[in-house]
Amino acid sequence: MTVPLGGIPLSEHAAVYQVLSEAGFTDLWTSEVAGSDAFTPLTLAAAWAPQFRLGTAIAPVFTRGPGLLAMTAAALAEAAPGRFQLGIGASSPVVVGDWNAAEFTEPFQRSRDMLRFLRAALAGELVDGQFETFSVRRFRLERPPAAPPQILLAALRPGMLRLAAAEADGVILNWLSPADVGTALSEVKRDFEVAARIFVCPTDDADHARRVGRRMIAAYLTVPAYAAFHRWLGRGEVLAPMWQAWSAGDRKGALAAIPDEVVDDLIVHGSPAECRAKVEAYVDAGITVPAMALLPTPALESGNVTEIIGVLTALGR
Repeated sequence: MTVPLGGIPLSEHAAVYQVLSEAGFTDLWTSEVAGSDAFTPLTLAAAWAPQFRLGTAIAPVFTRGPGLLAMTAAALAEAAPGRFQLGIGASSPVVVGDWNAAEFTEPFQRSRDMLRFLRAALAGELVDGQFETFSVRRFRLERPPAAPPQILLAALRPGMLRLAAAEADGVILNWLSPADVGTALSEVKRDFEVAARIFVCPTDDADHARRVGRRMIAAYLTVPAYAAFHRWLGRGEVLAPMWQAWSAGDRKGALAAIPDEVVDDLIVHGSPAECRAKVEAYVDAGITVPAMALLPTPALESGNVTEIIGVLTALGR
């Protein structure tokens, strides 16, 4: 499950983690956009719920310096020995440039360089040298983790997918359907960890789920990297009207141009039991870590704890 859950303060997540554990969930994964950072919810989970595996999907490679990212990852690996996986990725021009005042340039090269730096630094090695996108002078972790975390790389298209296969311990996929998994993994050609964030809207109200899904699709799939990804997956023609309307500043038109079938491909919705079955289709396609991310529904936003627990339990089992 992706944490933290919306509407519930982090200070109250000890109870959330207990409910998720009882529901059968085994992993807690975070993202880092404009909500919580990727590490704090997992640090709390390391102390409150030591039964979980933990993972970031993703910590951006531009928004922290190499040394700081290594220290942060090492601290969490020390707090949750053998249970933490570090997922890194390029993120987006909005997150990196508009919100964090950093340059979003050469995302492939920066991701490769950070992956190589982290591999050495988290192993306790002295890192001293010039990478293509940054240089590091005589850095060594004072507290290298006894069990260095696996490093997973977020990837969308062939170049980054092949980099993940060659140098990372796994790959993180995003914004794809079960049928798209095979296309992505055809570039990997090795058995390793394959995580995917799967957006789940557990409601029988298909109109509600599609409204929420359209807003998210318009927000994400208009980002150049995701647009290129979906052209590569074969959705160029069906998404062209959305991209055209968005480029013209017609936000309502962009939403209206997204067909139901695209929403249904990319957003899991239905009853909790139906959602679980649809998530299992991702596993059948090759995903080893299906990280659900809950989208808002009337039940989840009701404040009724019994109802929320019922939804989580049905999703987990």
